[in-house]
Amino acid sequence: MTTYISLFLSAIMLFIISFYTFHQRLLVLTRIAVAHLLRPRNLTILLWHWPFGVSYSLGGDVCATEYGIPGCFLSDNASLFHHADAVVFHHHELRTSRSYLPLHLPRPASQRWIWLSLEPPVNNGNLSRYNGLFNWTMTYHRQADVPIPYGKLVPLPPNSSSFMIPKKGDCLVSWVVSNYQPDHERSQVYQGLRKYIPIQVYGRWPRRPLSEQSLLRTIGRCHFYLAFENSVAPDYITEKLWRNAYEAGAVPVVLGPSRADYEALVAPGSFIHVNDFNSTQELAVFLKQLATDRRSYENYFKWRQTHKVKRYTDWRERLCSICVSYYRLPSNKVYYDLDAWAYS
Repeated sequence: MTTYISLFLSAIMLFIISFYTFHQRLLVLTRIAVAHLLRPRNLTILLWHWPFGVSYSLGGDVCATEYGIPGCFLSDNASLFHHADAVVFHHHELRTSRSYLPLHLPRPASQRWIWLSLEPPVNNGNLSRYNGLFNWTMTYHRQADVPIPYGKLVPLPPNSSSFMIPKKGDCLVSWVVSNYQPDHERSQVYQGLRKYIPIQVYGRWPRRPLSEQSLLRTIGRCHFYLAFENSVAPDYITEKLWRNAYEAGAVPVVLGPSRADYEALVAPGSFIHVNDFNSTQELAVFLKQLATDRRSYENYFKWRQTHKVKRYTDWRERLCSICVSYYRLPSNKVYYDLDAWAYS
């Protein structure tokens, strides 16, 4: 009797062990299967037309090798339309009728259309004809689905060499301008300032163009640079700040969006905002005094101890950023009033 009991107990133990082992294996296989299903697949981003007709090479895995963004395939081959996860349309080509939306093609239900523009609202024209067509926006605006600013500040890597403020000459203020329009706000501020302080003006308008090699060096010899935007719109902060002022090593005097918009992207004490002064004469007096106060002037460069400028100039990097945002964006979003969003 004892033998039968022992055999019975042994059989139960073997069953329990076998069941436990099977259960554990089943759990492992289930986890592997779930992980495989949840693993982000490679995304195909189709650029319908190159911005301003200037193309870049898309050979190889450019997003992974150049920008550390894996699983993101870029193409400008229109034949991949039916396989693309997202199709990007640059507004300038649509507005000028150099390209058209593929409304004649059957659009995959899961495909996202992205409206791309780096222009201020005043340059976009009437957008009502695009209502109900685009799922996501891609602009410099912080509220865009895929925000692509002209630049940003990034932390310096460890043991980086300190920034040296360029040696200043007798130039107090400089400005580079090609598209001069008398009715622009920036033109009116310039005309007011030049009554009180000397301003060295370069560019196509005064017929004093600067080459790429001499641009930053010339500006860097001046204490201040007029980083005046040609249009005042929320978040519209262009290379006039990032390159012409910050990279050159001149303190920017900015005219554009609000101080709060600037401070959302850069250090509060790194620029001078036109709106903080009651008149151009008051601003001119402040600039003259600041240029003679070395300690106060150098305080505008304190951010250089911890950060550096990163500018976005390659359209491929901007396109790769779509893959970073793709899975967090709502898949069922549609812009039924693109004008209202763009002009907000």
